[in-house]
Amino acid sequence: MYCDACGRPLEVEDSFCRGCGKELHAAPSRTASPVAAAERRVASHLRLLVVLWIAQGVFLLIPILIVGLLLAPFAQSFHPLLRGIVGVALAALPAACFVAAWGLLDPAPWARTYAIVVAAISLLAYPLGTALGIYTLWVLLPESSEVEYHELAMR
Repeated sequence: MYCDACGRPLEVEDSFCRGCGKELHAAPSRTASPVAAAERRVASHLRLLVVLWIAQGVFLLIPILIVGLLLAPFAQSFHPLLRGIVGVALAALPAACFVAAWGLLDPAPWARTYAIVVAAISLLAYPLGTALGIYTLWVLLPESSEVEYHELAMR
């Protein structure tokens, strides 16, 4: 028997779950498994991940826009190819954040792998990027999350 909230194994005489503290009014579910509880955990974290990736993208995009507006009068003195390379390089990380959020919003099969890669890169952006990267890796990286995410993506 397992708790249908957190998936922790339960004893027959338990009146509450020792893992999450949920009160057990009726007999614990014999059909609930740790995988089913973990699937709900992954699904519940995906919404928060979407919000955080959008916020990270906006957070990275605002300074780029401000600097771009301040340096616009001087931009003509640079070679057009250099301006293009710098523009693409500065916009790449916010764009990657928005793509990760978009893929996780309605779980796409490719989005888990993509978000893991962006999270690993984001670890270098201390402190907010590091925190978001760690959280994303914690939610999506475990082997059990791959199966759970695949099931969510196929729905």
